[in-house]
Amino acid sequence: MTPTESVQLRSFEQQLNRADLTRVMWLLWGLSAGLIALDGFDFFIIGVALPFIQRDFGLNATEIGAVAGAAVAGALVGSLTLGPVTDRIGRQIMLLVDIAIFVVATTGTALAWNAASLILFRFLVGVGIGADYPISVAYITENVPARLRGRMVIGAFTFQAVGALLGAVTGLTLIYLFQQYDSTTDELAIHYAWRAMLGVGLLLAIGVGALRLSFLLESPRYYIARGEYDEASKAAAILLEEPIIITPDTDPPDREPQLPYHALFSSTYRRATALASLPWFLQDIATYGIGIFTPVILTALAFAHEADFMAQTIASAQGAAVVDLFLIGGFLIAVWLVDRVGRIRLQIIGFVGMAIGLLILAVSDRLASETISTTALVLIGFLVFNLTMNAGPNSTTFLLSGEVFPTSIRASGAGFAAAVAKAGAVIGTMLLPPLQKSLGISTLLVLLALLCGLAAILTHLFRIETVGRSLESVEPKPQN
Repeated sequence: MTPTESVQLRSFEQQLNRADLTRVMWLLWGLSAGLIALDGFDFFIIGVALPFIQRDFGLNATEIGAVAGAAVAGALVGSLTLGPVTDRIGRQIMLLVDIAIFVVATTGTALAWNAASLILFRFLVGVGIGADYPISVAYITENVPARLRGRMVIGAFTFQAVGALLGAVTGLTLIYLFQQYDSTTDELAIHYAWRAMLGVGLLLAIGVGALRLSFLLESPRYYIARGEYDEASKAAAILLEEPIIITPDTDPPDREPQLPYHALFSSTYRRATALASLPWFLQDIATYGIGIFTPVILTALAFAHEADFMAQTIASAQGAAVVDLFLIGGFLIAVWLVDRVGRIRLQIIGFVGMAIGLLILAVSDRLASETISTTALVLIGFLVFNLTMNAGPNSTTFLLSGEVFPTSIRASGAGFAAAVAKAGAVIGTMLLPPLQKSLGISTLLVLLALLCGLAAILTHLFRIETVGRSLESVEPKPQN
């Protein structure tokens, strides 16, 4: 190899796919993983904090749903609007904008003075989370070799579960700390406990922001898609840690056309858009409906007999921390299997497993006996649900959204898919409390299991297998 090698665009992708992971690739991966962990913390800490917020502000069922679902609604808006912006101004700039949103919004949640202000700031937290989905998946998929892409993307997304577990542990720790207050100051403890829980999110946002500012690099493929070859050469040289000059192919010209947003719904990309968005939509109804309300569901199914508020809250937080461990286990299984089993098969198996876990939860009180308690069955149901969810669709939907679209609309497509998914999450979080009250929790869990079965069917119908393929070969070709 000469000191400075001139490569054409397709040759650059081949060179990237042959490369070993460089220090810069690991650094970019770590920066994305850090913000995904913050996403997981901010999404799921609210489930632990919610009983305290309810007591502090005197919330009814509708207001509880609004507080729980505000961040999810914000994620819908952030994914839908900031994904296209990322394709226009670049991944690097949007990373900085994203972390700024996080810092401002998490400060506001900890200082919220009533339910309305808390809902507003939680919505802004969600905007930051929603922006991170298309940014992170585009950033990783475009900057690692194809043979490692699945494991690297899912490995980063694993940190969502790490953040969720950190949220459960943080909540449990703070509950224990505030238990020292006697009965005359219980209301004061409740007032500050949830603020401390959400305030930890601010510290995490500042830490991730400092790391993000320490190293900035735009994706070479982003520059290539725009025909900015000098900038692409500089970025590629940093990424691969060797001097490179990128020049365009001459026959045929390989600069990717700048596709408009509505191309996502054209005949060429409609199948990819359906695969990326519809199963994810159905999955998030269950994922966020169950995930955010895990402590509430544990209380209803396993700890309803406990009369003391603090004791009941501690028991449900402990249970949430235990079942969250299986979220991490599921992601580790996905990292191991995604390139062996394939994205589509793993997603279908995961949806079936989620349905089984939900059905176990739904009938836990009926199956209980002298040999196995209701509490044990509830934990088994959560174990199956969390393990198969993250081993399958919670990993593969995120991964596929970054693989099935061309570079010029990759963040737009991933953002649209994430926005559709978060519409499902809004349904799951905002409607679960009133539906639980009107239908009963067992009936609600059966309905969620049926949605998971439908998601498995849709995955099969719209399947596009991407394992082992370069991003260029995955992209569908326009029809003549």
